Amino acid sequence: MKLDHIGIAVKKLEISDKLFSKLLNRVPFKTETIVSESVKTSFYHTGESKIELLEPTNEDSPIAKFLNKKGEGIHHIAFEVDDIEKEINRLEKEGFSFVGEKIRIGNNQKRIAFLHPKQSNGVLIELCEKK
Repeated sequence: MKLDHIGIAVKKLEISDKLFSKLLNRVPFKTETIVSESVKTSFYHTGESKIELLEPTNEDSPIAKFLNKKGEGIHHIAFEVDDIEKEINRLEKEGFSFVGEKIRIGNNQKRIAFLHPKQSNGVLIELCEKK
């Protein structure tokens, strides 16, 4: 496993893109809307890892619920895995459970899964299978 990206929930992507472009001295290398997750995203390279900014596209989305409960900030940490099914099976044997559908499609058509944060010190962990 290696760190793939850190996801940050934001209220307005346009405002946060300006902030992170200044902070990182670069523009996002990718923006994408993921209809199934009700989110718009921007990605920034930061060495071998990335920063993902996430703006909800509707009030019922997981990101909107997160923002309403906790405000803007770190939403999840994503780790890249070679075989997501194998990793899910291993983690379930270790007693971890998952949020929502175990495997779904995320940014860049990667297969993703989320561990329940109650079992990982309150941190939402995303697994993403590299293409």
